[in-house]
Amino acid sequence: MPPTLALLIWLALLLALLRFDPARNPDTSLALWVPVIWMFIIGSRLPSQWLGSQIGQAAQALEEGNPLDRTIYSLLIVLSIGILLARSFRWGNFFARNLFLTVFLFYSLVSIVWSDFPFVAFKRWFRDLGNYLVILVVLSDAYPIEALRTFLRRLYYLLIPLSVLLVKYYPQMGRQYNYWTGATEYTGAATSKNTLGVLCLLSGIFFFWDTVRRWPKRKRRQTKQIIVVNVAFIAMVLWLLRIADSATSQVCLIVGCLVIMAAHSKWGKRHPTVLRVLIPTSFCVYLILAFGFGLSGQLASGVGRDPSLTGRTVIWQAVLSTNTNPLIGTGYDSFWLGPRLSQVWQLAGTVNESHNGYLETYLNLGFIGLFLLGGLLISSYRTICRSLVPFSSLAALSLALWIVAMFYNVTEAAFTASFMCLTFLLGTVTIPLPATTDGAPRRSLRSKGFESKMHGDAVA
Repeated sequence: MPPTLALLIWLALLLALLRFDPARNPDTSLALWVPVIWMFIIGSRLPSQWLGSQIGQAAQALEEGNPLDRTIYSLLIVLSIGILLARSFRWGNFFARNLFLTVFLFYSLVSIVWSDFPFVAFKRWFRDLGNYLVILVVLSDAYPIEALRTFLRRLYYLLIPLSVLLVKYYPQMGRQYNYWTGATEYTGAATSKNTLGVLCLLSGIFFFWDTVRRWPKRKRRQTKQIIVVNVAFIAMVLWLLRIADSATSQVCLIVGCLVIMAAHSKWGKRHPTVLRVLIPTSFCVYLILAFGFGLSGQLASGVGRDPSLTGRTVIWQAVLSTNTNPLIGTGYDSFWLGPRLSQVWQLAGTVNESHNGYLETYLNLGFIGLFLLGGLLISSYRTICRSLVPFSSLAALSLALWIVAMFYNVTEAAFTASFMCLTFLLGTVTIPLPATTDGAPRRSLRSKGFESKMHGDAVA
């Protein structure tokens, strides 16, 4: 099939799906397109890269960025702030309900003071602030549950078929070649095989969860149509995940689906306490086996990877050899700048992340940042667990995303301003109920059963 024809077919099918989607909810706000556009950029490529201006890995480019990207980011941030102001969003209540997230963001801002590149660090912090604003746009919708589902569907409707299109018909955009071996690497709409892997991971978990929760009502006509769409996307996700060859995402997808199945099972609903103890315990056991007993190499070999975790151990040694300040780090998103970047490149090749979310946090924000991150993860888990009794299907999705984020960040850096981080926060950020003109809280008529969980304890 000619690439132009394939592009036209993809565009026609996309428009038809967005217009006639059986899961479409007409009550959600048009403002949802702002976070969809933002997350489309985060999950794929920068606007300048889509237009052919490849920033690349040059140290100067990493510091300066691109004027077009800054303009689009700034516009979306202004729109998000405007939407929240129009909704009379209660900022003080939000900060009080999300203490660790608030302190983490404030500490990140303060850390700019000791960065070697304070202006660059501030620009990055302000840009990343938009990540949290677009999350609030989704969750402050009049119908928050439906808005969350609609937002994720629109996002994956855009990214997954586009990745298939680019891989099959536009190889100059959907494929890369390994710098050292020359082997073909499939990237789809993303910028690397690993970022394509995390896109497939998150979308696969969402469509699997949506199928499981709808399965008891599968005899209904509309539900059948939705499940057919879900299965079609799961098939595309599995195909992309196979050619991307991202072992971390493949393993995490299995873990996430198992958690969802366990949470929806009769056993999981009867024994929620056992489930919420078992999940963090399994992660702790993994850490003890992998790093306490030095079995990470054997575990990597078990999923078809070399004992060095595809060179990650070399990167870890290289970044730790830079001897950053152990207490406060180098400042927000400042490690991969200046002389440190050149030093790491000499030791470990051209990389711009440590391939470990916990280590990345330590390098930028020190032990204080790690402590705040730990507090955020623990408080998020407690929020999710409170939503398991009585059982909430969205709590099962949040639970799967939580454990996947924990495992994924052992070999990838995805705790700040990443696609993984933002999707995880969608299920754990707590927002206050807006008030009507008479002072009574506004209620989501179609989300009545979930309202206390969504606004009192958790999104899920």
